[in-house]
Amino acid sequence: MSTEDDLSLLTELLLARGPGGQEQEVRAICRRELERTCDTVWIDAADNVIGIVRAGSVPRAEAERRAVRIMAHQDEIAMVVKRVEPDGSLRVVALGGAHPVNFGMCPLDIMGEREVVPGVLSFGTMHGTSESGQAADVLSGNVRWPDVHVTTRRSKEELGKLGVRAGTRVVLSRHWRRPFLVNDCVAAHFLDDRAPIVATLGAAALTASRRDALRRDALFVFTTKEEETNAGAQYAARTLPGDVCVAVEVGPIAAEYDTTLSADPIVLMGDEKGFYTKSVSDGLLHAADRCGLHPQPALMPGFASDASAVLSSGSSARAGCIAIPTESTHGYEVVLRDGMNACARTISEYLTGEPVD
Repeated sequence: MSTEDDLSLLTELLLARGPGGQEQEVRAICRRELERTCDTVWIDAADNVIGIVRAGSVPRAEAERRAVRIMAHQDEIAMVVKRVEPDGSLRVVALGGAHPVNFGMCPLDIMGEREVVPGVLSFGTMHGTSESGQAADVLSGNVRWPDVHVTTRRSKEELGKLGVRAGTRVVLSRHWRRPFLVNDCVAAHFLDDRAPIVATLGAAALTASRRDALRRDALFVFTTKEEETNAGAQYAARTLPGDVCVAVEVGPIAAEYDTTLSADPIVLMGDEKGFYTKSVSDGLLHAADRCGLHPQPALMPGFASDASAVLSSGSSARAGCIAIPTESTHGYEVVLRDGMNACARTISEYLTGEPVD
């Protein structure tokens, strides 16, 4: 796909709401795009979307045995209702790795069972004093989930009739989801993991066009609940053929990791769950080199992915992670427009080039 095609698909994915456990809007787009390029597409029992591009010139048993699972996750950081107060305001907690500062005071979509209800995430007044604990936290910049509430302007009874209750997902409103172009970059909430989804879909299309060079089946897996428990990836790693998983992620830009905001993909050597399989990491680095890119190897103790989760649990024998360099991860994120395409080309080259793993 062209950069403009990538941006169009990214915009559609950003407008699709996908809190963990309720990713169906994202899932529908992933399935539609995979059906354009893959040999078979299905949704498994864990609500992962899976598309397979079969190797064209290798015995079937060998192609399946050596299959590679490429994983990008559907879900986004969000909130979940803890309780509905008597005045109709909502108390919420994090769904995934979210803090109030990730969202700020902003418009919300409350995903009731019968209706999506508008709301506003509020930290309370900015003109309070230390007399109240909430105001003290706001004034100090140390805002925590107990300090915030969601204003709905509905009664508790009305919300109940609309299906808003404990466990209801709350997400950033579509009103604030459109991408913002900054010279050669695109910025938005939830580029994690929408930009990697675009890259993975692009890789599927490229790989399908080069299937004669494919010597192992390529499975493109869009997983559920990565931001919470990695449940989708764990299920996929246990039930799909092959023993290699590669997560496609956003990669933090930080001096401590020696990573920069560029189109050159980050290849992780390890993260908080342990070290990735060296042969897989090496294969990704070599693939990026063959694409004329300058990959960024990085060790990130403050990071984790579907791939490190399935590797550390023993659900996959080998794993690696490739990431699109991203500013302000889990906030208002920024990536190069060319970063998605560079990542897609690297993944496809890894799958169709001479394997070293």
